[in-house]
Amino acid sequence: MNNSERRLFPFPAIIGQDKLKTAYLANLVNPRIGGLLISGPKGTGKSTIVHSISSVLPEYHAVQDCPFNCDPADPSRFCSLCRERTAHRALTRPMRIINLPLSCSEDRLVGSIDVEKLLKTGEKAVLPGILGAANGNILYVDEVNLLPDHLVDDILDAAASHWNTIEREGVSVSHPAGFVLVGTMNPEEGDLRPQILDRFPLCVRIETVKDPGQRVEIVRANLMFEDHPEEFFKRYETRSEALKAAIITARGLLPGVTAGDEAVAAVARSCAELKVDGQRPDIVIIKTGLTLAALNGRTQAAREDIMLAAELALVHRTRDGGLLEPPSPDEIARSFGKHAAAVPAAKDLADGDSTQSSGQPSSEAGSGADGVKKNK
Repeated sequence: MNNSERRLFPFPAIIGQDKLKTAYLANLVNPRIGGLLISGPKGTGKSTIVHSISSVLPEYHAVQDCPFNCDPADPSRFCSLCRERTAHRALTRPMRIINLPLSCSEDRLVGSIDVEKLLKTGEKAVLPGILGAANGNILYVDEVNLLPDHLVDDILDAAASHWNTIEREGVSVSHPAGFVLVGTMNPEEGDLRPQILDRFPLCVRIETVKDPGQRVEIVRANLMFEDHPEEFFKRYETRSEALKAAIITARGLLPGVTAGDEAVAAVARSCAELKVDGQRPDIVIIKTGLTLAALNGRTQAAREDIMLAAELALVHRTRDGGLLEPPSPDEIARSFGKHAAAVPAAKDLADGDSTQSSGQPSSEAGSGADGVKKNK
């Protein structure tokens, strides 16, 4: 663990907010889910949780000297600059969080061309933007509801297509933009347009922890983090490494995970019954369900995976052409509970862990409170 990580609260030490942590981990295992929106009032630890993931982020391979972190093993996704090269030496980089400033300009976000150098030397000099730096990493947008709509559209377009194009003065450079998009917002400060809200695949609405016992644990953990940081980090170092390994294992398992016909049919029927707009939510639910199964070490999506994925994917979705408010967790649970009855439960799957039937990953993501208690 490097010094920059030691300044951040470790992810396994986060107490409560299990659905949020699960949704976050799912996006790390499978960035093609497309991102996560975290909505909640001030003081609920949104930013702390987002940055705490640094303690468990795995490494990735990138082409040396490529400003866009191209994957040397996937020439089909090389940027325009890498396609012009003959050598693509690989190096290992730690995955990191790229923060988007609220005052960011479009050129800073998308990237630009060094026009002066182009005119003087004729050399195509690219000035990479934040979307370029974010490739292979996490792009974090705090207060996304306060960001200008055109910037949000640029980010969501890149997140959906996994590509970005820099165009200026007749020069065009395309590069991969495969990042994990994480946005946070306080709904008291304004809402997102429904069109933008719908483009976030998953959403978790968090609230202030009301359980007195958990509040005590949160206070104790934060005081120890401030007063004895080295001891605190050492306490969670083994869990951080184990969770990092679990993410890598789940990534390897994911291509072989399947969803039975019953699961796909249940998703389609429930989304139709709930009058959810479009087909994107159905696809997101299946993608997320497969990923949750991989996190739990299974090769088939279980009923619990689909139920949790449905809640994460639907609580912010407009319905009936925008005439209906998003479905509540209870509505989602009733509909999917009825239509997913034929989907096997985790305990009934031959390769499932019978102790993991709650839909939560079998990693230590949700064990922060227990960890504090056991190590006092």
